[in-house]
Amino acid sequence: MNSRPFTALLIVPTGIGAALGGYAGDAIPIARAIASVCDRLITHPNVLNGAQLYWNAPNLYYVEGYGIDRFAAGTWGLQPVHQNRVGLILDRAIEPELRQRHLQAADAARATLGIHLTDFVLTDAPLGVELRNSPSGASWGTLSNPDSLLRAAETLIEKAGANAIAVVARFPDEDVDSPALQNYRHGSGVDPIAGAEAVISHLIVREFRVPCAHAPALAPLPLDPQLSPRAAAEELGYTFLPCVLVGLSRAPQFLADKNARSPDSIWAESVDAVIVPAEACGSSAVLSLSRSRIIAVEENVTRMQVPPEPLAIKATRVRSYLEAIGVLVAQRAGIQPEILRPDIYPLHCLS
Repeated sequence: MNSRPFTALLIVPTGIGAALGGYAGDAIPIARAIASVCDRLITHPNVLNGAQLYWNAPNLYYVEGYGIDRFAAGTWGLQPVHQNRVGLILDRAIEPELRQRHLQAADAARATLGIHLTDFVLTDAPLGVELRNSPSGASWGTLSNPDSLLRAAETLIEKAGANAIAVVARFPDEDVDSPALQNYRHGSGVDPIAGAEAVISHLIVREFRVPCAHAPALAPLPLDPQLSPRAAAEELGYTFLPCVLVGLSRAPQFLADKNARSPDSIWAESVDAVIVPAEACGSSAVLSLSRSRIIAVEENVTRMQVPPEPLAIKATRVRSYLEAIGVLVAQRAGIQPEILRPDIYPLHCLS
């Protein structure tokens, strides 16, 4: 029996309109199912963040997207932890009442979940989030004052001893009547804020090499009786912060020194399989891990058109995540998944 832990990486890129994983938390059932057939499942906040809903499991590893890229490239490892000291950054642009709502959510996480939070920091200037869309329809964004974000993170790390950072930035209020928002709330379209959220967390992880995730501060939207179930998690209250605090509380720390590895640290060579939408295979992490078994899920359509074949990635194409789980079960059992089909090609002599 092979004692090496079976390790998979689940990726659903942010802000590309994924049919599954394009909403707050709607990929959590996928992650739970895949984690049940793996010893370790590494995934990112876009998969596990569900606003006030979340799911915590000991073999789920919550890793920010830039950190996953560095991990996949082999330059960083992951060190599992029992608990992090989570520091909270609040954007100075958040109105006083909305700020208080987020502080109450943080206190609730301390009192009801036992999460270890440090004191919080207000940025010394509004972060100035601006939202953008690419020609493909994917969302992204910019910050007017990124240095203010970095100064706040540095204060939490140096003065409060934080080793993980949660950020709440004030995002522009959405036009309730815009077709894009209506489409999104009714189950189609692209999350308009996800790309900008990734910019915020990438910046802190790149600069300080600590786990980070973001929760937007937004004014509540009016009730919509036709709301899609996939969008419903985002309408439950005033804050998206609880899932971020839960994820960061046990997010693995990053290791930059391979000589510092321990028996339970995780490095890229340990990854057995990568599960990704079939038309979104162009990410840095997928390209770096293309020698692992890449499982490309066709049912999870996105706004991207980057299949594995033009990139010379040898992928196992599957129709659904249910079929992907079957491939993982066979792989873990040491069975070539293709052998489970009725047609088996004979061996050929290599010339």
